[in-house]
Amino acid sequence: MTDALNLDKIREQITETDQQLLALFAKRRALTLNVAKSKAHQIRPVRDQQREQELLIRLIKQGKALGLDAHYVTSVFQIIIEDSVLNQQAYLQQLTNPNLQIPAVSVAFLGDKGSYSYLASYRYFSRRAEKIIESGCQSFSEIMQLVESGHVDYGVLPIENTSSGSINEVYDLLQHTNLSIVGEITQPIEHCLLTAVNTNLARIKTIYAHGQPFTQCSNFLDKQKNIRIEYCESTADAMAKVYELQDETVAVIGSEEGGQLYNLHALEKSIANQDENHSRFIVVARKPIEVAEQIPAKTTLILSTKQTAGALVECLLVLKEKGINMCKLESRPIQGRPWEEMFYLDVEANLKTIAMQDALSELTAMTNFIKVLGCYPIEHISPTNVPFNELLTD
Repeated sequence: MTDALNLDKIREQITETDQQLLALFAKRRALTLNVAKSKAHQIRPVRDQQREQELLIRLIKQGKALGLDAHYVTSVFQIIIEDSVLNQQAYLQQLTNPNLQIPAVSVAFLGDKGSYSYLASYRYFSRRAEKIIESGCQSFSEIMQLVESGHVDYGVLPIENTSSGSINEVYDLLQHTNLSIVGEITQPIEHCLLTAVNTNLARIKTIYAHGQPFTQCSNFLDKQKNIRIEYCESTADAMAKVYELQDETVAVIGSEEGGQLYNLHALEKSIANQDENHSRFIVVARKPIEVAEQIPAKTTLILSTKQTAGALVECLLVLKEKGINMCKLESRPIQGRPWEEMFYLDVEANLKTIAMQDALSELTAMTNFIKVLGCYPIEHISPTNVPFNELLTD
């Protein structure tokens, strides 16, 4: 009885400590926003990775003195730094685009609650709006039509995955739209086998999922015998189907987080071919945005080259000469023009810079067609590395 009372007391102390931590996290976030305000009228980058590294080293040393593991301190504060950078970027973007400061946004995405697109949408807009008005769609074209018609403010579209590669259908749709890319977000994809009732893997006879998860979990599925595959329009549709059936012989591939919205539980976790599985999503809107100069930016453009030897190489050399890094190159066939390709390029540059404007001018003269699809902040925040010797325990 005494042990139980002590345990209850300890848990009360943990709860109190957690509340204090939350208050401190909120205080730190407010201070970092003040940092962003101080940078608003200065052309200084949001990130200072040398300072971040010095901060981490100091915190590791202070943590060791308190009996805290260096890896623990590093992982906690890397998340805090990432949050700080993203919030500063969001603040500076609001100043640069004051017309976007609205309390609620309407967003179209593939599927319904629980889909990976749904999770990515909420993760992206949680920093930008107080309320999100959802529009679940059954196809990528429906998403774009809703944005083009003005029925919603934004559309969220998956563009590539580290396991299954580019989403060709989305690339093809981008050829024929006037929408602009205004943002991006990378969403971890953690595939699980989810069920509505208690069961075991040997009893599963049917698995529901969207086509992409099937591709990304092919190694796991190849090991299963006598299982029928049922394709669904989205992961959310598949989850809703399995919940409705309440059958011990059916399962769905999806995220554990999304499955919780349908009262599904994970029968098997981490079933993707790759442990590090991420999808990159783009955010589209009717009008382009400007990117604050303090923020790292990415510009996406499409072009078709002249049908001469080395035409594409000459275009890429223009970027090299201007010191512009290309981080993505994708080709897709041009409908109605056999053997001709449309090239999609992602470059790490702000559209407003002189280098990017000069490059566009030269590329326009060299190509049959060129169009900027959008300029937007780089959302991926790479963690600041700490020298290995600093992680070693004294």
